[in-house]
Amino acid sequence: MSQYDFNAPRLFLNEELAKGRSYELDRAQSNYLLNVLRLKAGSNVLVFNGRDGEWKAEISVEGRKSASLLTVELARPQTAAADLLYMFAPIKHARQDYMVQKAVEMGISAMMPVFTQRTQSGRVNLERMQANAVEAAEQCGILVIPEIKPEMKLAAALDALEEDRLLIFCDEDASVQNPVEALKAISGNKHRLAVLIGPEGGFSESEREMIKARKPCLSLSLGPRILRADTAAVAALAVIQASIGDWG
Repeated sequence: MSQYDFNAPRLFLNEELAKGRSYELDRAQSNYLLNVLRLKAGSNVLVFNGRDGEWKAEISVEGRKSASLLTVELARPQTAAADLLYMFAPIKHARQDYMVQKAVEMGISAMMPVFTQRTQSGRVNLERMQANAVEAAEQCGILVIPEIKPEMKLAAALDALEEDRLLIFCDEDASVQNPVEALKAISGNKHRLAVLIGPEGGFSESEREMIKARKPCLSLSLGPRILRADTAAVAALAVIQASIGDWG
């Protein structure tokens, strides 16, 4: 049986967390606990901030629209995220919301929107991305909130990568078509990772040449079918985590 309490509501609090401290909740959080979940005074809530672990807290009620939480004990110590940067070409809002949430669930440590020649969306709402990342972490028991990096053009994003970070380029024309076999070749080495997912129209030939010229770089096939960008994100992160990430 799982040791984790999946039934307990979780809240992200952007506050320093410690035993015996009281936290006033904002109106949306109070409404969620009191009117949506219908919690009563003394009910348990789990809180986290991405830095100080997860804490058990008790709710105090002040009327129908106001509540506070008192931290009681540490439930789980803070864990470190894998050093996994997710880079992607922005897509339409609803599908991008899904993609951000799933990337967080897959254990990324940071994400960066990257504009390419064929990127369909012309702007990025970083606050919306942050909200989706927090929501995914709240719902899935995740202790780390990934960093949301500002958008960059592809060339600048590649130049900004650290020299020791391995770039995994999701490439339908990769020489090794089995992604597990391709990742096995580097499984004995510890790398800081960056995963790059392109736009729905794919990368231009000049962009492909620029990406492959960046070292170290690994081309990764995602199988015999062309995947939509949000599906490719889930597929790529799953096979990477299973082969060389924290699933193993």
